[in-house]
Amino acid sequence: MKEKYISIILGFMCFLLTIGIFVQIKTVNQNSIKLGTNRAENELRDSVLKWKEKYDLAYEQLETKESKLDKLREKASNTSVTSEKVIKELDNNNASLGLTELIGEGITITLKDGIGTGGSKLDLSSYLVHYSDLIEVINSLKNAGAEAISVNGQRITNYTAISCVGNVIKINNEKIGVPFVINAIGSPEKLYGALTMLGGYIDKLRDEGVSVTVEKQTSIIIPKYTGIYKFEYADKIE
Repeated sequence: MKEKYISIILGFMCFLLTIGIFVQIKTVNQNSIKLGTNRAENELRDSVLKWKEKYDLAYEQLETKESKLDKLREKASNTSVTSEKVIKELDNNNASLGLTELIGEGITITLKDGIGTGGSKLDLSSYLVHYSDLIEVINSLKNAGAEAISVNGQRITNYTAISCVGNVIKINNEKIGVPFVINAIGSPEKLYGALTMLGGYIDKLRDEGVSVTVEKQTSIIIPKYTGIYKFEYADKIE
């Protein structure tokens, strides 16, 4: 009987303990859920604040870069205009130095040795084309406004040397021979008029028996100078 009573008491105590444990677990779970919710809210708030800081920083950097980009665009625009002017100036300088192949209208002059139809029969050399004749014709073309000149494919520049060694004529240190074909770019009317004027040098050559033809051209190609400019005594001023 005593053992039965003890069992009943123990069972009742276990029941109470079970209820107490259940209540405790439920309370703990509710507190955990509440703490978890608060922690999640706090973490979310911190995350939002951090992302807002990153966004503000990124937006500030973007504005700075856009400002720099605008300045670069403005500078590039100014530089582009300046570059175009520089390139144009370089092109003009290269053309003046003969470093650029050119095309344009002008005239073609062909000089050939004569066959004794004119000049003094005692002076056979008067029928021949001499290097001095080439120089005179070239100077006449320059004075008439020729912008570019070539002789048998050799570009005439300010540094071109025309020389004669025996019966050999050299231009830019290259041997050339008859017929001498002189191309000149410029106003065809002015160049033609200057070369064929009465009493001009072409008239003189024809009177001496040299064969000369002068033709206007709508399109002439003059090659670039293929030599090397070398200054031995001159130097640029820094």
